[in-house]
Amino acid sequence: MARRRARRGVFFGWWIVAAGFFIQMLNGGLLFHAFSAYVLPLQADFGWSKGQLSGAFSMARAESGILGPVQGWAIDRFGPRIMMRIGMVLFGGGFIFMSRIHSIETFYMAFAMMALGSSLGGFMPLATTVTNWFARKRAMALGIMMTGMSVGGLTVPLVVWGLSTHGWRATAFTSGIIVLVVGLPMSQLIRHSPEQYGLLPDGTKRIYKDGKAQAAPRITGLTARQAMKTQAFWTLSISHGAALLIVGAALLHQIPHMVEGMGLSNGAAASVVAVLATVVIAAQLAGGYIGDRINKKVGIAGCMLAHAAGFAIFAVSTSMAGAFAFALLHGAAWGVRSPLINSIRADYFGRASYATIMGFTSMIVMVGMTVGPLFAGMMRDSTGSYQAPFLILAAIAGVGSLAALSARKPKWPEPAPDPEPSVA
Repeated sequence: MARRRARRGVFFGWWIVAAGFFIQMLNGGLLFHAFSAYVLPLQADFGWSKGQLSGAFSMARAESGILGPVQGWAIDRFGPRIMMRIGMVLFGGGFIFMSRIHSIETFYMAFAMMALGSSLGGFMPLATTVTNWFARKRAMALGIMMTGMSVGGLTVPLVVWGLSTHGWRATAFTSGIIVLVVGLPMSQLIRHSPEQYGLLPDGTKRIYKDGKAQAAPRITGLTARQAMKTQAFWTLSISHGAALLIVGAALLHQIPHMVEGMGLSNGAAASVVAVLATVVIAAQLAGGYIGDRINKKVGIAGCMLAHAAGFAIFAVSTSMAGAFAFALLHGAAWGVRSPLINSIRADYFGRASYATIMGFTSMIVMVGMTVGPLFAGMMRDSTGSYQAPFLILAAIAGVGSLAALSARKPKWPEPAPDPEPSVA
């Protein structure tokens, strides 16, 4: 199929980007952005504390981080498509299982199943694939693919409507069916690298000599072991993890904070989430465009400061205006940072072991996604307010900007095959 598309003038990498967009949309619309809306209904039915509910979210993030190196190795070894098939089945099945739960233990099991499925069938294999298919336009391609997660956030009001009208069990069951019907077919479009199909990244024309196509250049880069010995691996991972402290806490607690702490209605809170998603969409496209033209680590550092400012405003505000200010600052920072942080890893470490390197990175960055929501939920239970934990997390994210600025591109044992983007 990839060769046929190429002959028709459509670079197959863009079909992969389109498939990744829709798969990310499922992740964002049904789980990533939407799970916060399940918190209050589950609490009303079972009487669970926010700390208990936060524990499931944090446990699932920890599971994703711990399994990251194995998942990354499997993607590099067997290719992303088989991992995505398995992931879609687990993701959809987890939602169906969740519709039948009756205890905190089964809730944890269902959520872990959903989280594992969304990880195996989500960002890591998609980012690896897009990174392999693009070089000069890598940040742009990643930015477009990643907007799917944010577009999914625009469907949160539909999830809220489903929860209010049909209940959380029916909504969870329907979500599982949607994943299986849409996600599995989309995963069939994923292909590991263009070189496997006689193509080159970005749709670059093959070089011919005496009427014969020359062999594609060997895919090179650092191994995971080599990457982990560099300063850049750790500084970029620490910066990314600091950002995810806020992302994780906001994803789980933004709607409860707006309803209970700020006095907004469920509908108003959902509209703020929709605005946040819209800002992230625009910012991801902008980040993808400028990411191939600017110094990425400076851009990442600026985004970290915007994350911190937005979350600090969110912590102390009691009005709709403050909620929208949070949505604008946090959304812009999130959107621009995402393609920058993922494309800079390919610039610094290469394509040869990209998924494995991402897997080891996830063990570090997921500390932020794990600790952030759990810390915020437990402090909310003990103090009765989200203000203190949100301000603490904002301060840590602000300091994380320094880690990004200190990252230095490592020397490779052999020249990189990908063209370097210009730096303004």
